[in-house]
Amino acid sequence: MQQFEAQLAWQRGAQPFLDNRYSRAHAWTFDGGLRVPASSSPLSVAPPMSDPAAVDPEEALVAAVSSCHMLFFLSLAARAGHVVDAYLDHAIGTMSKNADGKMAMTRIVLRPAISFADGTGPDAAQLDALHHAAHAQCYIANSIKADVVIEGSA
Repeated sequence: MQQFEAQLAWQRGAQPFLDNRYSRAHAWTFDGGLRVPASSSPLSVAPPMSDPAAVDPEEALVAAVSSCHMLFFLSLAARAGHVVDAYLDHAIGTMSKNADGKMAMTRIVLRPAISFADGTGPDAAQLDALHHAAHAQCYIANSIKADVVIEGSA
């Protein structure tokens, strides 16, 4: 068993609270000491009660799925002898009502654009197999209910 930690810190300060007009800005701190400004999404809570420059939980979930997929993809590609020069993904998560009528992240689309060193790239079937295997091994994708779809190729 492995455990992963994150610390979250929020303070009300002198803001009113019961009128719901308090800042949602807070901070995430991770084990290496990185501090990330976080907030509710401005799509959920309008500024100035949210901070559009901060990372929101919805964006973080989409980034986590994308990052997890990429890390497994890179490992699998290396094992198969495919030298990856660059990997760029523009991942998009969709919030909508789920089967229970609750708002949820229901779909995450990954659109990786991958460059391989000359002569080392996989063919289309191998690329598809690498993505399938990366998706199957991704801890984050295995932990969520949202459909995760991989579009595009090298």
